[in-house]
Amino acid sequence: MRPVAVLVVIFTVQDDRLQVLLVRRSAPPYQGWWSLPGGLLSPGEGPDEAAVRKLAEETGVAEVYLEQLYTFWDLDDREGVAVAYFALVDARQAHLARRREWPPAWMAVSELPPLAFKNERVVEYGLRRLRAKLEYSNVAYSLLPPQFTLSQLQRVYEAILGRRLDKRNFRRRMLSLGLIVPTGVRAAEGRHRPAQLYAFKERRPVLF
Repeated sequence: MRPVAVLVVIFTVQDDRLQVLLVRRSAPPYQGWWSLPGGLLSPGEGPDEAAVRKLAEETGVAEVYLEQLYTFWDLDDREGVAVAYFALVDARQAHLARRREWPPAWMAVSELPPLAFKNERVVEYGLRRLRAKLEYSNVAYSLLPPQFTLSQLQRVYEAILGRRLDKRNFRRRMLSLGLIVPTGVRAAEGRHRPAQLYAFKERRPVLF
């Protein structure tokens, strides 16, 4: 029976850039290489449980968007099977595991180094899924604080899509979908007048 491992593509948006969490491998093969968080299933553990465990170990969070992505059969020459997941984390809420010789690090998706076990394929697959999800769901809620401005929301979308969006059209679409509501609170953004803060109606996955 092939050994089964999980991999978790943990996305966040920082400095208006889409980033992914990577860890350095401390043992062969690929010792010293960057890779996605993951590992073999523990005895009696299922893939879903293992993904939640790895997410919590690396980021200190659990109540975030997490979805099974794909099962890869050809990432490891040792004939292992990797069940991949992707998660969306607000980096401001994450507490990365630092008590290691090589702690995990956020890296821009557009500037990834070569990754162990062809993990860049998993990141690319996760990015395609995330971009598709933006078109028919509210998954961006997991990358934002409970209250946010429309400018913040637009920057998250732009970071994921990798392109600029028309401000007026974006705001019209977001408001027409009925996924977000004004909170009645305003907050200053730089030198501009205080902006209206919004919140997602549901901080759980909703399709539209």
